[in-house]
Amino acid sequence: MLAALFAARSGAKVTLLEKNEKLGKKVYITGKGRCNCTNLCDVEDFLREVPRNPRFLYSALRLMDPEGFLALLNSLGCETKVERGRRAFPVSDHASDVTKALENGLKNQGVAIRFRAEVSRILTAGGQASGVALTSGETLPANAVIVCTGGLSYPSTGSTGDGYRWARETGHTVTACRPSLVGLRTQEAWPAQLQGLTLKNICLNAAACGKIFYSGQGELLFTHYGVSGPLAIECSAHLPDQAPVSVTLDLKPGLTAEQLDQRLLREFAAAGKKQLATVLQGLLPQRMAALLPGVLGVDGKTPCSQVSGKARALIGTRLKALPLTVTGTQDYNEAIVTRGGVDVKALNAATMESKKLPGLYFAGEVIDVDAHTGGYNLQIAWSTGALAGKSAGERP
Repeated sequence: MLAALFAARSGAKVTLLEKNEKLGKKVYITGKGRCNCTNLCDVEDFLREVPRNPRFLYSALRLMDPEGFLALLNSLGCETKVERGRRAFPVSDHASDVTKALENGLKNQGVAIRFRAEVSRILTAGGQASGVALTSGETLPANAVIVCTGGLSYPSTGSTGDGYRWARETGHTVTACRPSLVGLRTQEAWPAQLQGLTLKNICLNAAACGKIFYSGQGELLFTHYGVSGPLAIECSAHLPDQAPVSVTLDLKPGLTAEQLDQRLLREFAAAGKKQLATVLQGLLPQRMAALLPGVLGVDGKTPCSQVSGKARALIGTRLKALPLTVTGTQDYNEAIVTRGGVDVKALNAATMESKKLPGLYFAGEVIDVDAHTGGYNLQIAWSTGALAGKSAGERP
């Protein structure tokens, strides 16, 4: 939508080909239907939220930064608001209002929108992109072609990897793709017994080959397959391609190991005949307090007065570093974004045009750039789409 809008604003005659029955199907499901459309931060803060190829985005963000996108929405009749974490939403809390505003903008610019128009391949002639062929057999000539097909995440919205196939067919490298911003599967089965429990203000550290590659503090959700919630989802964006991943959870980041041990000593001494699992409720949610002793091989029914120093030390150690082994992630049906995509080395960052095939542009999730949650990925789509559209529209 942004690519079509900016191409039309640059004076081009534009046709937007949408294989779905309506525009913006993925926009409708973002932010749990509210559309966290961007994050109102400056460019440097924004790029710190982009794990891969952040510098590639400088020109795109210079053309359309978060403030610029909100100004665009407002000019098209969609009022916005900013909430905790600088996350921006439509005032109505309806994602459909974002799509409606952009669709109205497209119509006002004379963009032809064709629904259920599925592209089968990119056409080339004379060493440049010359149009597209549809699955219906129809061909459409064009001076420029912009690919904004998304990745593989939420395939029910139409993101089925078409853009990757066209990229390969036109000589581009597509880096390895995998689900990102998604829950983590664990080797251990005990998290399933805590399904639905959220831990707040804990720390998660993840390591591979003995080196920590991610550290974060926030919320974690236990699930039937392992862990999810903000910490696990952000961690997934940093997972190495291979090697086993070890995660440790610091359930009491506000206390040092020594302070925690002293607290356990005091509480156990004061508890007397109370059972260990009961006393641990002063440190943990009830369900976890009941489960943890068994996970550690300690009897939760043991009176605190009989808990050995060795058992107390083990409890303290695990409260500061509870281990989990990550075996993988959930699939694309649950992944917020796709990691990987069209190699940016083959794209001109100042225009989004292919260096291999003039007249062909790529924008959004189809390229190898992705970010953390918080509106950053949608802003990448808006910004790269706008730059690709402007550049294509100005193409001689």
